[in-house]
Amino acid sequence: MQMVCLDLEGVLIPEIWIAFAKKTGIEALQRTTRDEPDYGKLMRYRLDILDQAELKLNQVHDVIDSLDPLPGACEFLDWLKARGRVVILSDTFEEFAGPLMAKLGHPTLFCHNLVVEADGSIADYQLRLDNHKQKAVEAFRDLNFHVVAVGDSYNDLTMIRAAHQGILFKAPNNVISENPDLPTASTYEVLKAKIEKVGEQ
Repeated sequence: MQMVCLDLEGVLIPEIWIAFAKKTGIEALQRTTRDEPDYGKLMRYRLDILDQAELKLNQVHDVIDSLDPLPGACEFLDWLKARGRVVILSDTFEEFAGPLMAKLGHPTLFCHNLVVEADGSIADYQLRLDNHKQKAVEAFRDLNFHVVAVGDSYNDLTMIRAAHQGILFKAPNNVISENPDLPTASTYEVLKAKIEKVGEQ
């Protein structure tokens, strides 16, 4: 049976940090895993900015509540769920994801957690597991699933390469040019066709 593992931001929903950067006017928060391969370095950078600007979790929530899934994302997920198993593997946080998961129909999500102070300040983050995307894909393979992994950023590359078939979806040019061997898709229709082709093999 096929298991499709999807990244979340940039694949099904808008980039939360970019939306928050636009809302606050803090351009530095537009930096994402599309730009920075080192996730730990990126998160420390983000948390330092939030601390300096005295921004709290509720202010991030206000932005998240205003976001909707990418056009066509809900229909694409419904199509996938009708075909087999789907899991979202994301480097976002439980404290961010709730409202958007509801809008996506509550798909299965594996992600991380934030450490939040009593006043709402985001003090730190806790990884579910180092390199959890790759390890989840490897575990699904060990369970005899035929795994397809889809992502758009540097932090998706290990899971994409651990899968039986990996696909870059709406990835930026820098990620595509550095990984010329990986198949790419820029629309859900093209992505569906590539997933269907894998299922026929």
